[in-house]
Amino acid sequence: MKKLNATPSPLREKTFNFAVRIYKLNQYLVNEKKEYIISKQIMKSGTNPGAMVRESNSAESGSDFIHKLSVAKKETGETQYWLELLRAVELISDKEFNSLYADTEEIFKMLTSSILTKKKNMSIKAILIFLTFGGLLKLVFI
Repeated sequence: MKKLNATPSPLREKTFNFAVRIYKLNQYLVNEKKEYIISKQIMKSGTNPGAMVRESNSAESGSDFIHKLSVAKKETGETQYWLELLRAVELISDKEFNSLYADTEEIFKMLTSSILTKKKNMSIKAILIFLTFGGLLKLVFI
């Protein structure tokens, strides 16, 4: 499979690989456990972070980038909920739960870090613009 983006991105790889795991979990739940409701929910929330990370690469602005990653973070949290429910109703083992949940925690931390870094960079850029124009120009967030 040919990569579209030559620059490696740990977040992009992690969310893509997690989406693959969620797809396989969905297939297991449907085919082996005959579970159709939660499997559909976790399929949506568990694959969404990867799609939002991919979309963030084409963000129209810094704010758009932050928004896309914030949606990915929200969906990661929702995925954690569905994993907890799957474990509680004994559709997945503790071992399966722990492995998948650890991935969601890592993704959540990576998303948080990316969002904070972007906000910091946007603030620095706004201050530089302000200082460059002698403080006469109102702050512009790009």
